[in-house]
Amino acid sequence: MSHGADTAELASAPSGPFHEATAAENNKLGIWVWLASDCALFAALIATYLTLHNSVQHAPTAAQLFDLRLTATATFVLLLSSMSMGIGVEALQRNDVPGMRRWLWLTVALGAVFVGMQAFEFTTYWHHGLTLSASDFGASFYTLVGFHGLHVSFGVAWILSLLIFSYRRPITAADAWRFEAASLYWYFVDVVWVVIFTVVYLMGKVG
Repeated sequence: MSHGADTAELASAPSGPFHEATAAENNKLGIWVWLASDCALFAALIATYLTLHNSVQHAPTAAQLFDLRLTATATFVLLLSSMSMGIGVEALQRNDVPGMRRWLWLTVALGAVFVGMQAFEFTTYWHHGLTLSASDFGASFYTLVGFHGLHVSFGVAWILSLLIFSYRRPITAADAWRFEAASLYWYFVDVVWVVIFTVVYLMGKVG
């Protein structure tokens, strides 16, 4: 190979130190990609609901069924869980593992309360005639809101697994990404619920 070819090859090579992505960085990237795909899926479900929510056939309507006091309380509970999750992650960053555990246990409890309130809501609506097959509105409502409820349930299970993990062995700085990833997911679930509360419940009751 000629000297000129060697010079051209060196000039085309990337400059600066090479940084190989760590496992934590790869996992964080995977979480962001997952949340992006989930965002697209929720957008499709919300668009479907907005298309079908006026197709009630002979079933009860949103204005007849929705209880904003119940749903607003559930929203408040979920937002509180987001705050407790954030405080728990901050405690972990200060190496306050006992404090992190306390706040994450509170997050789990608040998430479980939210899921319980949603189950009560679904049972009430079902007894009043809003079933999956009663109308297009019912099918799209249960699909969208129920899918979000599954996400909250998964988040509760995820945080529980992290709590169990924290009791089985000492938490190190290398483990922080596990808790940060769960917090990103939990914040995402909360933001999606705020959108659902506005589009489904507020617009359904007053719109």
